[in-house]
Amino acid sequence: MELEVDYGVPAVAVQADAFARLVDSVARVNGMPHARRCFVPTPVIDRTPDQLRAYIEGDDPVRGGPFMARVLSLLEEPLPQEALRGVDLDRSAPRLVPPGTEDELRRLFEDNHWTDYLPIVLPTEERVEAMLAGTSRAPDEIVGQMRPTSYRELWSYDVEKVAVNAVMAGALPEHFPVILALASSGHTARQSSTSSAAGMVVVNGPIRHELNMNMGIGALGPYNRANAAIGRAFGLLSQNLQGGSVPGETYMGAQGNAMAYSSVTFAENEENSPWVPYHVQQGFDPEESTVTPFYVWGNTWNEGVRDTWPQKLKRMVTAQDPYLGVTLLMDPIAARRFVDVGFGTKDALIEWIYENCRVPRAEFWDNFGSRNLYHTIVELGEEPFTSYWNAGPEELIPVAEPDNIHVVVVGGSSNGQWSLFSARHVDRRFRNSPDDPATVSIEPWR
Repeated sequence: MELEVDYGVPAVAVQADAFARLVDSVARVNGMPHARRCFVPTPVIDRTPDQLRAYIEGDDPVRGGPFMARVLSLLEEPLPQEALRGVDLDRSAPRLVPPGTEDELRRLFEDNHWTDYLPIVLPTEERVEAMLAGTSRAPDEIVGQMRPTSYRELWSYDVEKVAVNAVMAGALPEHFPVILALASSGHTARQSSTSSAAGMVVVNGPIRHELNMNMGIGALGPYNRANAAIGRAFGLLSQNLQGGSVPGETYMGAQGNAMAYSSVTFAENEENSPWVPYHVQQGFDPEESTVTPFYVWGNTWNEGVRDTWPQKLKRMVTAQDPYLGVTLLMDPIAARRFVDVGFGTKDALIEWIYENCRVPRAEFWDNFGSRNLYHTIVELGEEPFTSYWNAGPEELIPVAEPDNIHVVVVGGSSNGQWSLFSARHVDRRFRNSPDDPATVSIEPWR
């Protein structure tokens, strides 16, 4: 559309048929429902040249008819005037749904994709009003903006809409400031990437004790109401307040991610950690309550910090896709053991990982994240990735930069467990503003 409108050059978008609903949806919400588009079969990766040529010489599996004939026909047809004007979408929604029985209302929420398909607490006016008592903010105050991917528009939402989703998740009013802080971050727990990311949430500061959050045995779930409800509320508000999260249309995770049910929500065990708390590393005062959302993909489990820990840690880190990030969750026993072997601070351990966990240049760039996400900043000439791209084939490159390596202490000292999660902060390029902080203060939302 931009080529056509701004430069007078006709263009046709070519997409894989697995993304047909997504493409139509994106065109519609961006005011371009008439954008020209054709489709080829899926997959397009790991196909031979002959197989790909057969796609071009065959039929459009979505629109029908010979693919190339359709491309040429669309290029020759002028766009109608209404297409050049764009489309304004009505994004309003009724505040109340029609009355019905409990079963009817639950079915209504499911039919509209407003739930994660676990039972919800129906958000009656009385329950939402009770939730609003958990904050001093006005119900109609705008909290933030969110979207499932960088190529979709930002949706705005107010305090009351966040409260509706908090009620649905089973949260209590005292949980609401944490949920509002998460909502204010603009980071979504329902990211639409085909890589199937979920959310992870780390809470720091005095509010951990105020809410009786679990930071010890079983902290990552499922044994604590605050942990569970806050994490679920983050997921529900993300899918409902960003314009939807429907598989094949606004959510494209290839396999999905079971971590999305709880957003892996827990509090850091600050009192039993030998290191400074995570939020202090991010520049906050120890007595300030904060919440940090991450993207998370999966994890690898370990028990005990034995003599061979350097080899094991190297294997764990170098097996990761560089873009996804390295986040270590350590039981206090494991954290103290890492202190014993020379890491008096989290930063010292982070620096060791950066310096020692490296792979050859060819291996670094032979990853989904590196190839598809870091290449854009290489084109902009950003360092150090431009140098990594120009390195020799056997030159060793760090798997993760220091700002993409995180350490959090959690667990009940019943086992020297430590886990490596593929987890990172939201990439600055995909935030609402590049200056948005990764860690958010909860205090303003009380």
